[in-house]
Amino acid sequence: MFAGLLPAFLAYLTYLGSGLALLALFAWLYCKITPLDELKLIRDHGHAAAVSFAGALLGFSLTLASSAWHLNDWQSFMTWALLAMLVQILVHLVVARCLKDLTRALIDNNLAMGILAGSIHLAVGLVNAGSLS
Repeated sequence: MFAGLLPAFLAYLTYLGSGLALLALFAWLYCKITPLDELKLIRDHGHAAAVSFAGALLGFSLTLASSAWHLNDWQSFMTWALLAMLVQILVHLVVARCLKDLTRALIDNNLAMGILAGSIHLAVGLVNAGSLS
């Protein structure tokens, strides 16, 4: 009775494990590439940094979810996930260049700038996720 569930369960574990590993890799890379220590700011109650970082994580996660929903091939899932990771990091670099005081604003806990940066990451993630369907 449960023999038919085993392949689906293994696929679930593969996508879940890969997705969580990719999310952790993205978070680590994002923190290394940005010029500030988001986690330290967040630990010190930096709401602006938390909102900005959360937007980046959610934007990336949306593409992971869309890839898992629309692709039935793990290698395609991985390829699109890595592309989404690159897109989200490039988005941060572009946003930081366009909003020249973004780093200072996040350090100063400017919540409006954190919301703007996080919303841009989230919006790009939505477009990126939708582009996979």
